[in-house]
Amino acid sequence: MSNRSKHLHGRDVLPFPAGRAPAKATLASQPKLPVLIVLHQETSTPGRVGNALRALGHRLDIRRPRFGDALPETLDEHAGAVIFGGPMSANDGDAYIGAEIDWIDVPLREQRPFLGVCLGAQMLAKHLGARVAPHPQGRTQIGYYPIRPTDAGRRLCPEWPGQVYHWHREGFELPYGAELLAEGDDFPVQAIRYDNCFGLQFHPDVTYAMMHRWTTRGCERMDAPGARPRHHHFADRAVYDVAERAWLAHFMQGWLAREPVTVLAQAAE
Repeated sequence: MSNRSKHLHGRDVLPFPAGRAPAKATLASQPKLPVLIVLHQETSTPGRVGNALRALGHRLDIRRPRFGDALPETLDEHAGAVIFGGPMSANDGDAYIGAEIDWIDVPLREQRPFLGVCLGAQMLAKHLGARVAPHPQGRTQIGYYPIRPTDAGRRLCPEWPGQVYHWHREGFELPYGAELLAEGDDFPVQAIRYDNCFGLQFHPDVTYAMMHRWTTRGCERMDAPGARPRHHHFADRAVYDVAERAWLAHFMQGWLAREPVTVLAQAAE
């Protein structure tokens, strides 16, 4: 399932634009393409990521392969794709899990913007041949935890939040050829880039309403090693959410503005 030799993995880290890039004159009158959204539960929503995409003028093409929705064979009709999280594991043997992992070849092959959030990031890592596994001591990250941007991460997007929201018990290794953008403690790999594909182990998509649902329906998870008590989720949100929300808006805008690496290489020549 590894695609290490099939795709470009340039080491250059081009910074996201500080402001909104002007539309090309030839495309100014055309509506923006929708963004493909992959969700894993009947009640799941794209949350704040979806809100950010709508604010940028993109419609959302929401699909749930777990319940029979097909994924496109090409992203020619989409501005990009996002695979979100869920309670399942990238190591599960369900057919839809394997199909989603294999499908990531489409944005990799076409050099289109792809974002994996939590489970989606682990699927990207697994597609690239990296290991996805629980913490060796059984620790989890459920609540707010600090992250540290690397030099590559700061060049890409300078204003990172100090702590971000997590909800996971598995992590992933850094895939061969990928850039480490942010790191953490119990789970060292927190954000990665591979060409125009990005993976975030944390959850910038979680709204206040989503936090209420997750901490209510998943309250038993907060007894796991390393998990934060429920009241800490809301207390920490009051401290850290403004920075995380601002970072996400900047990140999503720059993510969609990325051009195929092959095009950039040809232009340089």
